[in-house]
Amino acid sequence: MACVYIPVQNSEEEVRVALDQLPRDASDILDILKAEQAPLDLWLIIAREYFKQGKIEQFRQILEEGSSPEIDEYYADVRYERIAILNALGAYYSYLGKIETKQREKEEHFILATQYYNKASRIDMHEPSTWVGKGQLLLAKGEVEQAFSAFKIVLEGDRDNVPALLGQACVEFNRGRYSDSLELYKRALQVFPNCPGAVRLGIGLCRYKLGQFEKARLAFQRVLQLDSENVEALVALAIMDLQANEASGIQKGMDEMRRAFEIYPYCAMALNYLANHFFFTGQHFLVEQLTETALAVTNHGPTKSHSYYNLARSYHSKGDYEKAGFYYMASIKEINKPHEFVFPYYGLGQVKLKSGDFRSALSNFEKVLEVYPDNCETLKALGHIYVQLGQVEKAQEFMRKAIKIDPRDAQAFLDLGELLISSDTGAALDAFKTARCLMEKGGQAVPIEVLNNIGVLHFEREEFELALESLNKALGDGIWLILTGNKPKSYVIEASASILDYKDMQLFRQLEEDGLPVELLWNKVTVVFNLARLHEQLHNTGTATILYRLILFKYPDYVDAYLRLAAIAKARNNLQLSIELVNEALKVNDKCPNALSMLGDLELKNDDWVKAKETFRSASDATDGKDSYAILSLGNWNYFAAIRNEKRAPKLEATHLEKAKELYTRVLVQHTANLYAANGAGVVLAEKGHFDVSKDIFTQVQEAASGSVFVQMPDVWINLAHVFFAQGNFALAVKMYQNCLRKFYYNTDSQILLYLARTHYEAEQWQDCKKTLLRAIHLAPSNYTLRFDAGVAMQKFSTSTLQKEKRTADEVRSTVAELENAVRIFSQLSAASNLHLHGFDEKKINTHVEYCKHLLEAAKVHREAAEREEQQNRQKQEAARQLALAEEARRKAEEQRKYLLERRKQEDEQKRLQQAEEHFKRVQARF
Repeated sequence: MACVYIPVQNSEEEVRVALDQLPRDASDILDILKAEQAPLDLWLIIAREYFKQGKIEQFRQILEEGSSPEIDEYYADVRYERIAILNALGAYYSYLGKIETKQREKEEHFILATQYYNKASRIDMHEPSTWVGKGQLLLAKGEVEQAFSAFKIVLEGDRDNVPALLGQACVEFNRGRYSDSLELYKRALQVFPNCPGAVRLGIGLCRYKLGQFEKARLAFQRVLQLDSENVEALVALAIMDLQANEASGIQKGMDEMRRAFEIYPYCAMALNYLANHFFFTGQHFLVEQLTETALAVTNHGPTKSHSYYNLARSYHSKGDYEKAGFYYMASIKEINKPHEFVFPYYGLGQVKLKSGDFRSALSNFEKVLEVYPDNCETLKALGHIYVQLGQVEKAQEFMRKAIKIDPRDAQAFLDLGELLISSDTGAALDAFKTARCLMEKGGQAVPIEVLNNIGVLHFEREEFELALESLNKALGDGIWLILTGNKPKSYVIEASASILDYKDMQLFRQLEEDGLPVELLWNKVTVVFNLARLHEQLHNTGTATILYRLILFKYPDYVDAYLRLAAIAKARNNLQLSIELVNEALKVNDKCPNALSMLGDLELKNDDWVKAKETFRSASDATDGKDSYAILSLGNWNYFAAIRNEKRAPKLEATHLEKAKELYTRVLVQHTANLYAANGAGVVLAEKGHFDVSKDIFTQVQEAASGSVFVQMPDVWINLAHVFFAQGNFALAVKMYQNCLRKFYYNTDSQILLYLARTHYEAEQWQDCKKTLLRAIHLAPSNYTLRFDAGVAMQKFSTSTLQKEKRTADEVRSTVAELENAVRIFSQLSAASNLHLHGFDEKKINTHVEYCKHLLEAAKVHREAAEREEQQNRQKQEAARQLALAEEARRKAEEQRKYLLERRKQEDEQKRLQQAEEHFKRVQARF
């Protein structure tokens, strides 16, 4: 039994005090110490014993009394013990400040600690233990550089001062200088080999930070040899084993964590790791118990941050996003910057994204990116957020970066493809194809949605064969193969009949009776619909109709199938059937804006103006005025009301045009890229005479519409041609009408042919006008207006020819033929019984007949004169030709005579030269 003996003043007796039986009230022992003027080292021993027994208040009471002014005055010459008491109080308040969570109380404790250390320094400013205490205080306050200076002062006086060496080692560790810290720990161990295990624990931590894992493990194991119940060493070894990512290592690590927990159930780090383990095993009740215990036993910020994080993700995984967000925030508050512990920022970002708080989510994910700039999941999350914020280009930038970092991430390519669909179909298609290839290489099944997207993008790019291939691949085997003729046993349905019998489902029941399952899973409905649209685009209307009917057989409430059937009926000019189909769609959803708008269009086409207007208003009201198509349709209604064939009222016309412009503008404010609204605005401007502005608008709309197979806008081509016509630029107008006919109508639209003929007429190209009108008559033989216009064109051609000063006999003969045709056409029109139904005036027709007959008589006279002149010209030409032939013969004879004369001269010269040469040879032989 440990005891201390207090000498009795002025006596040789001593008061014996058993340390394990110290009085509960410290005043009793204080009275003895003060009465007997006991040495201060006894005060310190008794205070320390109270501290060991957990009697903190008694410990503090004795030390505070031992540092009072009275004691200082009485023990003025006792320097070391007074300093020791003050340093003990300084260390005590430093510890309180370190563990305190409330900032105000923390600062108060640090202030008291500083006061005690300063008081100790005033007794002896060179006392090493005081400087060591100050260094520890500064470390607790986070003032690492000042702590370094304090420990340095001690080591400059005594380089082997173990507490200062250990303090300096802590400073270097906090600075991140693990090599320097390791050297200081080793030096302390050399100076004092019997150091407690905590020193070797520091060595192990330095080795771990330096990546010397085996040496770190040895250090931790040595700590356990010295102290088998050292919790910190057990936890450190457990962490190393868990990080090995091997089944045996993980099991060993968890065993070590459990052992640490059994030794000391309040080790926060062990509790956190156990909570982490139970999180992955799905035992969330244990996660919550362990983390709550960890939070109760520690005030260490980073450790608490991990605890809050474990708690947050437990709630997160259970779908309790409110609590998860609260604890993620608590985790973040315990750390100074994201680099210390970034995971709670990621979790909070996910929670904020889930709740729709995109700005907060963005802020948190950006902090994650500061720490891990190449983290693909974070980059993809940021991409999704920027999509929600409407910053598509920024979203694409992050998705592309994610792909660049991990080019094997199929999901990243899918996300990028989704982003690019609206802006760059080619790049979107490439992204989806790459994702498909990655999935196939990885042995994954390619989702139907991906194949569907690829098919739709091929469709939009007019790559119909590839689109068909992708959509068929997405659908796989099924009844659609039989219906589309892709199996030997196919059911051929006559196209026109198939749409008329849209309610008749006998075909599909017959298929079922034949043992063919008519199945259509919900996730394939959209693909079948897209396949039907593709066949519709390829003019396989019968196949498309059957597929739409298949959808309605399995899903009678599929509104879009009704609307497509209605569109097919409308294209065949069967307005009544089209209206019936739209009404079927409205039975499913009477507020469907698409169906209402389509019904309004049909009513307008049926010349039911009042009904159409009410229908368009209903479509707009169904979406609280947000449906662009409904507003656009109302704009069209007002435009058509302004230009109706009836007698125009200028004021009413201006009102309707202004209203149309207002509605088109409203659509453009909501959707700046709406081509139909822009086209409508251009039409209104053209009606008001602003041709240059409207031409610019039509040109931009034409360029934008040309890039998509889904946007068929022949109207804008026609409008642009109308503007060219109005400006007198007939050549461009002709070219635009011709291109529109070829691109959209296969050269078979009589109305556009009429526009083209009118342009030729105004350009005084009478024959081109006539040819164009004859093509239109071939397409619409019952259209008397076209016949009348053709007669007028022939009449104008004849008049212009006869008015020429010089004309050939062929031109006059052609004029006679045209006038004869014109007389025949006008005579036929005059004889027609239903002439007035077509808006013709019989007197006017007869006037044309008489005028053409008059011209015909004059033309015949001109023809006879022209033919006589032509005959005379031919005779003159023949005489001239004969004269030219005689002259040519004389010229050739003269050339022949000259040629023969020249030839004879050459032969004589050659003969002379030959004789001279022979003479020369004879003379040479003689000599």
